[in-house]
Amino acid sequence: MSSLYVPPPACLQKPLMVPHRHMFGPGPSNVPPRILEAGAKPVIGHMHPEIFEIMNDIKSGIQYMFQTHNPVTLAVSGTGHAAMECAIFNAVEAGESVLTEVNGIWGERAADMAERIGARVNTVVAPPGGFLTNAEIEQALVKHRPVVFFLAHGESSTGVLRPLAGIGQLCHKYNCLFLVDSVASVGGAPLHMDRQEIDILYTGSQKVLNAPPGTAPISFSERACQKIFNRKTKPVSFNLDLNCLANYWGCDGKPSRVYHHTGPVTAFYSLRESLAVLTEEGLEESWERHHKVAEYFHAELENMGLKLFVKEKKARLPTVTTIVAPHGYDWKEITRYIMKTHNLEISGGLGPSVGLVLRVGLMGCNSTKAKVDMVLAALKDALKNCHENKL
Repeated sequence: MSSLYVPPPACLQKPLMVPHRHMFGPGPSNVPPRILEAGAKPVIGHMHPEIFEIMNDIKSGIQYMFQTHNPVTLAVSGTGHAAMECAIFNAVEAGESVLTEVNGIWGERAADMAERIGARVNTVVAPPGGFLTNAEIEQALVKHRPVVFFLAHGESSTGVLRPLAGIGQLCHKYNCLFLVDSVASVGGAPLHMDRQEIDILYTGSQKVLNAPPGTAPISFSERACQKIFNRKTKPVSFNLDLNCLANYWGCDGKPSRVYHHTGPVTAFYSLRESLAVLTEEGLEESWERHHKVAEYFHAELENMGLKLFVKEKKARLPTVTTIVAPHGYDWKEITRYIMKTHNLEISGGLGPSVGLVLRVGLMGCNSTKAKVDMVLAALKDALKNCHENKL
């Protein structure tokens, strides 16, 4: 008689079934076959020399994507949230002042993370669909004297592409590190880490890069490293301790790498391949393609009589478009109908944009006029068949 009192799950005795779906929400995006195939290559050890070579390739790809020469450049084992925590947990100590721009959910998340480690957090709030002026940022820097100022370059909850010109210089004028979230923007909009004096920059693998979720590129300037590597206290997270991560990624100049954690080797394969795809197309060419496709999409939406949530054209994020929820319709019914009828994902708002917008993500391989036409056809069909004035 068996000693087991939990029986084998019947659900696991069936084959795994995953539908193919058009992923046109704010992320994750579709993964091309080339990147899927890379992730299916044989597993080898996370401390094998071949893995270190792959990690070095990834580091070079991230430096190209971010336009930086920073030696401390790597990929966190985790999603964009892990990179956000890595940045904050390493750069901030308890009792220090942190300032975040809140013009969507990501500024709120950064403030929450900093509060959890005992930082003195202040926020400067811009209306959804907008952003602060440099004068307003400088006023807040003078008032709060933060050690870190956070903002999201691409605010995917509201569809804002936030200009960065002059902000890095302002931060350094007041002895503050400049931390930028580029999860929804990198590869799809111009970004120059070194030239724009960004101290910590991170992104995720699952958007423009079209890799599966689970790795998060991040880079630290020399100024950021000086603060981090001279902390008075250890970072609150062992898993995200930059001293350990820098060694594992061969960024610290030491002759050998020491075991820290088991890196997700197959995710590294996928990330390397996605960076290779970006390199082959060219960064500027990728920026231009996303820009042109977004312009086409926005013009066609307006031709349909739909309104864009971000009024200023230059401030519209080319990777994630926010459409004002059509008056008289239930946005949830629209997204459900499109999923059921067209096997296509678009989403509603997030954080301050909940109930106000529909969000459409066209990133990486999905940023084409053909994919735009698919979305437009689905939206037209939904507006024709969903129940107007149901609310």
